[in-house]
Amino acid sequence: MERPLDLDQGLSGVADAKPYAIVDIGSNSVRMVVYDRLGRAPMPRYVEKSLCRLGEGLAQTGMISDEGFRRTIEALRRFRAIADAMGVTRIDVTATEAMRRAANGQALALAITDATALPVRILAGEEEARFAAMGVISGFFRPTGLVGDMGGGSLELSEAVDDHVGGRWNSLPLGALPVEALLAQGIDHAKARIDKLLKEDIPPQLSRPDFYAVGGGWRALAHVHMTMTKAPVQVVHGYVLKAKEARGFAKDLLKLSPAKLAGLPGLAERRARTMPSAAIMLDRVLKRLEPERVIFSALGLREGWLYAQLGRDEQYRDPLVEGARVTGLPLARVQHFAAALVRWTAVLFPNETPAEMRLRVACCALSDMAWRDHPDLRAEETFRRLLQYPFIGVSHAERVFIAATIHARYAGKPDAPWLSPAIALLSPALRQKAQILGRAMLLGYRLSGSVPEVLLASRLHILPGRVRLEVTPAARVPDSEVVKSRLKLLASALGVADYDVIETAA
Repeated sequence: MERPLDLDQGLSGVADAKPYAIVDIGSNSVRMVVYDRLGRAPMPRYVEKSLCRLGEGLAQTGMISDEGFRRTIEALRRFRAIADAMGVTRIDVTATEAMRRAANGQALALAITDATALPVRILAGEEEARFAAMGVISGFFRPTGLVGDMGGGSLELSEAVDDHVGGRWNSLPLGALPVEALLAQGIDHAKARIDKLLKEDIPPQLSRPDFYAVGGGWRALAHVHMTMTKAPVQVVHGYVLKAKEARGFAKDLLKLSPAKLAGLPGLAERRARTMPSAAIMLDRVLKRLEPERVIFSALGLREGWLYAQLGRDEQYRDPLVEGARVTGLPLARVQHFAAALVRWTAVLFPNETPAEMRLRVACCALSDMAWRDHPDLRAEETFRRLLQYPFIGVSHAERVFIAATIHARYAGKPDAPWLSPAIALLSPALRQKAQILGRAMLLGYRLSGSVPEVLLASRLHILPGRVRLEVTPAARVPDSEVVKSRLKLLASALGVADYDVIETAA
């Protein structure tokens, strides 16, 4: 069953959407994310976190410290006040390893409810693993692999299998704080202890070619690697490394002194302390599981929880197309034009696969996002913006394809200097495809004036050595130099020399 890719629903449900918030009480930090809506591709409107370090000393005392207890209640009171001021109509609060294990975890949950009127859901280890996998399922296009979510107190492992969570999971006490305590006793001691736990609790058959790395520590590691290697797309979500390279980089980080770690480019100051924990865990987990590659995910438990609140029909919608729809259509001059453009451009790629079609549909949804910008800036600015935009369900190469297509739609030159180095992620064939689609969009907008009925009164024909624009009287006979100049650009992208406009009866 393929995911629905239609844009005809326009902005249905978007204008009336209310902000939705999730508070995640972790072992290291307490974070609130306010999303624009409870939907398939929600955008974070506001993010704040407090480093309460509930898991610190928990292994020794079995209790959350008085200071951690107090700071968590203060953080939740502030979060509730902010959410109320923003008009949030629903706030969900989840808690993980620290409150699950602590003898006074339930007492803290009751104290939070007393102070904020917000009930706290303390997740079991199985639930934490399942929601982490659902976060990956919500954030990628049909992912299949093993999901590892390293939080402050624990490591959860689970399976993502296309659109559902697999039946095997595990939760180990190997989060940033307990691993930090192990490292304090020496790196060799830490490795031995981690390897023992992994061997006892992770069966070899759980391994998959793809390992999805979730959690703030692993995201920080990926960001440092992207920065140091000058990756062409500086987005953590969907960043891919071969497992061997990821292990080598993690080992290099473990050799650095605290001062050198703190000075790493791309590393936030607050992450320097836990970077050795993230590095050693990535190294040892990959050693045990032997995947082929690591895919870093910016989505995890919170997004998995959100995804679980949706109905099955909405869950099954394509995350990229939904994100492009709710982003691009409100910015367009005519919101229903994108759906007409999807139908009009289908002729360009007769053997298109569903995976290719979703990219074309997303491009159509975003095709009029910059009409208010200065003409001289549209191509470059939209390329740069889309390259970094927080879309989900999209790989780095697909980001480049979308950005390059909209760049061509705004008449950007195919050899523009700002396209590099990102454009190198596309093969020559995909670069040409982005040019063809973008130039066709440019023609479609010029031909029709963004009027769907005018656009659909015409039709493109890709013939041997020629591209033809066929128009009916309803298209008002747009035989003009402006239209022909756009048709010429499309012919050039197609690699044909001839082009013409002909009028038909109907």
